Amino acid sequence: MNDLQDEIIDLQIRLAYQEDTIAQLNLVVTKQDAAIIQLQQQMRIYARKLEELSYTPGSEAGDEESDRPPHY
Repeated sequence: MNDLQDEIIDLQIRLAYQEDTIAQLNLVVTKQDAAIIQLQQQMRIYARKLEELSYTPGSEAGDEESDRPPHY
């Protein structure tokens, strides 16, 4: 009977450690998710800014003069 109690106690200890590990991992995943969301928002902002900078009014996509460097 004593062996059974020892095994139950051992299982309870393992369960407690596993629950703690899961809680810690959940915190890490939650922080990473928030960081990913923030990075995605920043990428959208940078993509819009890049579009704004690369677009010059009046120039066509195939316009050879707009493709030339300014020193020509």
